[in-house]
Amino acid sequence: MNAGVSSRINLMRIVLISGIVFVHVPYDPANSPFLGLNGLIDWLRVFLGDSLFRIGVPCLSAISGYLLFRRGFEGFSYGKTLRTKATTVLLPFLLWNLSFLAFVFLAQKVGIGFGYLPDVVHATPREMATLALALEGWPINLPLYFLRDLLLCLVLSPLLALLVLRYPRATLLVFFAYAVLPVPNGIFLKKSILFGFSTGIAVALHRVDVGAIDRYASQISAAVVAAALLLSVALFLVGPDFPVWLEILRAMTALSGIVGAWALSDLLLRTRLGTRLSKGGGLSFWIFCAHYPLLVGLWMVWNRVGIDHYVAFYFAAPLLTITILVVTHAIVQKSLPGLHALLTGSRSTARKPISNTAHDVRYSTPQR
Repeated sequence: MNAGVSSRINLMRIVLISGIVFVHVPYDPANSPFLGLNGLIDWLRVFLGDSLFRIGVPCLSAISGYLLFRRGFEGFSYGKTLRTKATTVLLPFLLWNLSFLAFVFLAQKVGIGFGYLPDVVHATPREMATLALALEGWPINLPLYFLRDLLLCLVLSPLLALLVLRYPRATLLVFFAYAVLPVPNGIFLKKSILFGFSTGIAVALHRVDVGAIDRYASQISAAVVAAALLLSVALFLVGPDFPVWLEILRAMTALSGIVGAWALSDLLLRTRLGTRLSKGGGLSFWIFCAHYPLLVGLWMVWNRVGIDHYVAFYFAAPLLTITILVVTHAIVQKSLPGLHALLTGSRSTARKPISNTAHDVRYSTPQR
């Protein structure tokens, strides 16, 4: 994998995960954006949280599928993959989710947290198993459903690779229909993850030139953002309950973000900020796993203080959350490297791949 592709993947991760933080900013019914009490600001909340940044999950899934098979099918070892992912995906999922579950249990035992999170104290064993392991529904640390579904994709990866290798169009078409149409989820909590993961596999196995669209990066990025804008207008006018046709459009827009985010990464990497963000390494994973508990905690404190100005919370909470997590990540990485390795699945500062082809020079030269 050349230096340019590696840098763009790191950049996409940090940008998309920072966007996902906005998706999970909590609110109560009285502050629903669909009430329109704050006019344009409420529409902006819908645009960011219900439209634009919904592209994050399919994109991250596609990255995972691509990285898994970037050496081709012949270079893929199922046993090694499962052993490696047990450390890089399963263990962090268990550590982050179970620690938050234990914290919520202790907090609710003393009467704190009811109404903000599921009732852990009075949960049945079956409900507790789902909150802990996401067996039948969402985990207590909600965004970690992505890791749960990713593990399913990893278990199915040899089958998915064979299907994509032999019947790429038919396979992706079926998975696309599964993702956007109102059909049962089956074993997945988020249907778009299967399509995104399989798309990444297809790109890797069929040696798709991922730089081929770069000449149209501006147009593609603008088209996806325009689609998200139009979708957000429809969502804002119709919501909070969406008809089937609008749900389908929302799912299709999110999936189109796979191409849109990749095109945008080419534009961002030409900036100084984009170059710095492309070297984030384990920071994006840290933000992903820790942002939801922190957002909920901030929401509880905000309500306890009693400030009746939700708009201020909406914009302040994500920025404060990301700032806190950037600082804590740096502290833990430096002071407790062993703990950092466990919590991030041994993800550290992004490595700089050695460039040895003419195609690599195009991306690597501006970054040095």
